[in-house]
Amino acid sequence: MYTPLPNMVKKTKIIATMGPASSDPKVIEELINSGVDLFRINFSHGKKESHQENIANIRKIADELNKPVAILGDLQGPKIRVAKFADGKVTLKLNQKLILDCSYTELGNDQIVGVDYADLAKDVFKDDTLLLDDGKIAFKVEKVVGEQVHCIVIQAGVLSNNKGINKLGGGLTAPALTTKDFADIQFAAEAKLDYLAVSFVRDATDLILTRTLLATHSGNCAIIAKIERVEAITNLDNIVKESDGIMVARGDLAVEVGDAQVPALQKRMIKSAQKYHKLSIVATQMLESMITSPVATRAEISDIANAVLDGTDAVMLSAETASGAYPVNAVSTMARTCIEAEKNRDTNIELNFSGQKFEYIDQAIAMSALFSSYHLQARAIVSLTTSGVTALWLSRVNSGIPVYAITDSKKAAQLMALYRDVHPIYVSGKTKSLEEMIDYARDNLIKSGLIKTGDTVLLTTGNHIHQVGGTNTMKIVKW
Repeated sequence: MYTPLPNMVKKTKIIATMGPASSDPKVIEELINSGVDLFRINFSHGKKESHQENIANIRKIADELNKPVAILGDLQGPKIRVAKFADGKVTLKLNQKLILDCSYTELGNDQIVGVDYADLAKDVFKDDTLLLDDGKIAFKVEKVVGEQVHCIVIQAGVLSNNKGINKLGGGLTAPALTTKDFADIQFAAEAKLDYLAVSFVRDATDLILTRTLLATHSGNCAIIAKIERVEAITNLDNIVKESDGIMVARGDLAVEVGDAQVPALQKRMIKSAQKYHKLSIVATQMLESMITSPVATRAEISDIANAVLDGTDAVMLSAETASGAYPVNAVSTMARTCIEAEKNRDTNIELNFSGQKFEYIDQAIAMSALFSSYHLQARAIVSLTTSGVTALWLSRVNSGIPVYAITDSKKAAQLMALYRDVHPIYVSGKTKSLEEMIDYARDNLIKSGLIKTGDTVLLTTGNHIHQVGGTNTMKIVKW
């Protein structure tokens, strides 16, 4: 039985990116104890061997702590970059001219540099704006000659090796999946990762292809679509419906659409995920200052709180935990902020049920439990689940009542680690009967201090405890 940690009261889930600052097993343990629910393996960095070591350490430490922790693999996607410079970097001045050459294979200089995307010259036109290094540097396209894109600098700065290129307004035709991504999809399947994030998604077909490739390698990762292209905004609803969840990837998205549009788009994306009962993650620069500072800025705290108030399932840390000087502090700060913001989330449950129609039996049971628990002011909802699907339904509405999802499937427990306000509890070994499982849940929840004798609890279960999709019963009990 999972012994709850002090952060159990946190409803919003925290994702930490693995890297040099967080790979030590002691740090992994501290991160989990500070509030991490899911670790992100960024396939843009690191080698297969280091990823395997990190995955093994996370699984081992999570088992030792008896806490279900999920792992997400994040595909690199078609990151379009400049090549390398002879001196590692160049200083570009305003109105200086520079050629981006798709066929150039030598080291670059302040006049010409290669790019790793062969079709750049086909995708850009005169007067287009190209943004480099996450928008820190900007070029205007003067002309395109063969495979050369002739540019003039309109925002100056230092441009170093392998910095990314975006086109303002979108329109680059690079496919979402590259040859490297194909290999990383196979790795994710073989490593039995829980989630797989697809970068630079354009439309739902990118996700269909990813599922097909996963199935080829017997993988069953849940798929998260990263929304960071203009085209993805246009196709948002179809992408959300085809995914298991979305990530509001604010870095590249801000470069393509303009940073002022991102806050409203974030709210729109979270609402779309809620509409289709999918997961949502808010990412990028949430605690950027804590890469080098032990304390956050007030603006960063507000950013996290607003994402929580918008109803996101999870908030994500990137360089803060991957390479920052204070990874554990960053997680603790994020957890503390989530808890405070959650106290002010709207729990007017009637609004969530207005006009709703339920398609599935387990969905109807979950919604009945949410409605009843809210009006009875129950202490908790306890879901006995095999696949975790009922717990997912329970997490789609903010009732203010914690959900304890008890399962004998480790895979389901790890998937549920990302569901907002769901606290998965993995019970190893199969029990003999439904009654035994209910008794086990009651005794251990009381022993853990999560409920007290005499508390009103809403219980969801099925006739057979090991039957996927079998939830068909809701009980109101006093334990």
